Amino acid sequence: MPEIEEIAVKLVPLAKAVQEGRVNRPLLAGLAECGLLAELFGGNAEDGYRPGSALDLCLLREGLARHCTEAETALALQGLGAYPILTAGHASVVAEWIPQVAAGVAVAGFALTEPEAGSDVASLALSATPDGDGYRLDGEKVYISNAPDADVYSVFARTTEDAGARGITAFCVPRSARGLSGSRLSLLAPHPIGRLRFDGVFVPRENVLGEVDGGMRVAMTTLNRFRPSVGAFAVGMGQAALDAAVTHVSTRKAFGKPLREFQGVSHQLADVATQLQAARLLVHQAATAYDSGAPDVASAAAMAKLFATETAQRVVDVAIQVHGARALEQGHILEHLYREVRAPRIYEGASEVQREIIARRLFRDQDTRR
Repeated sequence: MPEIEEIAVKLVPLAKAVQEGRVNRPLLAGLAECGLLAELFGGNAEDGYRPGSALDLCLLREGLARHCTEAETALALQGLGAYPILTAGHASVVAEWIPQVAAGVAVAGFALTEPEAGSDVASLALSATPDGDGYRLDGEKVYISNAPDADVYSVFARTTEDAGARGITAFCVPRSARGLSGSRLSLLAPHPIGRLRFDGVFVPRENVLGEVDGGMRVAMTTLNRFRPSVGAFAVGMGQAALDAAVTHVSTRKAFGKPLREFQGVSHQLADVATQLQAARLLVHQAATAYDSGAPDVASAAAMAKLFATETAQRVVDVAIQVHGARALEQGHILEHLYREVRAPRIYEGASEVQREIIARRLFRDQDTRR
């Protein structure tokens, strides 16, 4: 894998060249040129693309997050949006879109969440009605990565009423589809995100991803792969915050001595450093479980995402506290990380949802032993 720190130095100027909250196409081109999108998709146009190692994805995301969160997010959103196409798309659809996404030419989005369906994804209402040799999509999506500027979306819609999770189908929908529109949202975290509106959008049958009514499996396969790497993203941000805090307390003096010599400061950093390493190990364990085909991937991924994202929030908060007011100035690395670190506790399954997944596994194991 390329040396992430050296690559990040090259990517930072590209990351700053585009307004926060907008799709950064020059940055995507830079990620492709540096070979990181090829790492994400585990192949090339000549030999074919395939899902790469989940552990390698975690190492890549942590490394980028430590040095350039914008580059990390741009790369991760390409993977999240395109993996359903790569893993469940017809050969013609894969051939059309994956080489473009891997080359940083086309931008991908993952369209699952709706105004009335966030954590409870089984209550999706975006309808997909059969129409000739395809489907018509009607409804709305919200908090969609790279919307409304992505070139292609993995969209999840209801094909069978009153069937819960068993009535959802995944589709590959290009931005050019007639009837598809959208708008940008501005959030605390500087991510490109927005709404999508579907007004009779026609999707040909060959653009179904996986099986009809099997969309939830497509979604969960993608999320189980990416949840540990969301934890890796959080670990990378936490490490960047810890690095900044250690440097600061080693040079800043108060009452005639460096802050690092105050036990109240140094022990806080010792605690969060320990928690951060524990989070990193959980992330690696979950990714390794996914790569090996272990049966308990969902629970392991939930533990990794839950602990890592909650830990990163604590690390950034402690780092700000030992810095004082200067860390809150706009443009300070910790001000940036404070805005970035909050969102991962919500997206791709909020912390409460991860706890529910873990708890269900605990009780299922207990029932099995009876």
